[in-house]
Amino acid sequence: MSEPNVVTITTYEAARDAFRHKQLRQALYDAGEVVMADVLVNLHGEAHRARRRLENRLFRRDSHARYERDLFPPIVAETLAPHVEQGRAELVGLSHQMMMNLAAFTAGVDRPQGTPEETFHLYSYMMRFIEGATLAHYTGDREAKRAEVAAALESFDGEFLQPSIARRLAALARSDAGEITEDDLPRDVLTVLLRNRDDLELPAPVVLRETCFYLLAGAHTSATAFVRALHAIFAMAATAPADAEQAATDLAFLQRCVQETVRLQPSSPVAMRWALADIDLRDGQRVAAGDKVVIDLMAANRDPSVFGADADRFDPHRELPDGVGRAGLSFGSGMHACIGQELAAGVESAAAPDGDQLYGLVPVAVQAVLRAGARPDPQDPPRLDPESARGYWATYPVVFTGPPRG
Repeated sequence: MSEPNVVTITTYEAARDAFRHKQLRQALYDAGEVVMADVLVNLHGEAHRARRRLENRLFRRDSHARYERDLFPPIVAETLAPHVEQGRAELVGLSHQMMMNLAAFTAGVDRPQGTPEETFHLYSYMMRFIEGATLAHYTGDREAKRAEVAAALESFDGEFLQPSIARRLAALARSDAGEITEDDLPRDVLTVLLRNRDDLELPAPVVLRETCFYLLAGAHTSATAFVRALHAIFAMAATAPADAEQAATDLAFLQRCVQETVRLQPSSPVAMRWALADIDLRDGQRVAAGDKVVIDLMAANRDPSVFGADADRFDPHRELPDGVGRAGLSFGSGMHACIGQELAAGVESAAAPDGDQLYGLVPVAVQAVLRAGARPDPQDPPRLDPESARGYWATYPVVFTGPPRG
């Protein structure tokens, strides 16, 4: 079978147009189907609209406020406290544990024991699922890794998902019988899927993968942005110390730092689409049905016509044209825009109602670490993951140099 023709997009306007084109279907996760087959991000057309319409209800502004102001701060404090007491932490593991605890709540994966051992056990599953979703970027034996991920899915299903399903089915039965109200039901993805699985024609394997997708996506992308933002701020301490100091005390400015980090280093450096029909792109390129369209986010997010002549430079003070988000196109655009982007990175101040600014879970977590006096461990420098082509940190040791700053 011949290789498909590849059309690459490198400009911001053409990339934004491609994200919104109805004849371009998701192609990024084809290699990761062991985890990603038939999950929301891989659906197209009416199937995507139907499932997203239901799941969107979980990502409303009032839900975001509850997560950011009530649910997440205790998780951050509990996760961070023992590391601050020890005087050191490893940010890659720390960030995934923090974000995973909240992602489990959103996805509907119960942790009835609530012990550190249970958290680490769930964390080990989540890291396997991340490896499965990003198989296209894995440089080792992909078939062996795919088999590992499949085995992890089966074990996770029995240990965590089936008990979580049983609890929700019991709650739904009580709701149908009038014993509890709608407000008493869990507000998570799994409950939505179970309530609507007949209408959406969701077999058990799809429910499993969709729940795992929310667990890994909610944790992994946020954890990646968390570590990268801290790295950028640590670097800024040497070049712009006043800005680094402001990041520790001004959450609105810190939000800009996180969004600028995400612009320069999107979780995935490219997006990919299959062309379902012959189309003309905004930049004049012609695409034939069956072609693969590669949206180069690293280039589009650094388009000097949009982000300025210094688009490659980290600058949280950057002024942008109207309608251009500070994170660029890292969260996508149109119907396939990341469903959790406002939860992770907040709402830009111009779009927020008076007195209702939400900054996002990543800035909240980053600020907690900065206020605890974190800085890179001078005796143990951070290392990039040699098995990934996506620029992930393998380890990022830090030390805490003093009492938390208020």
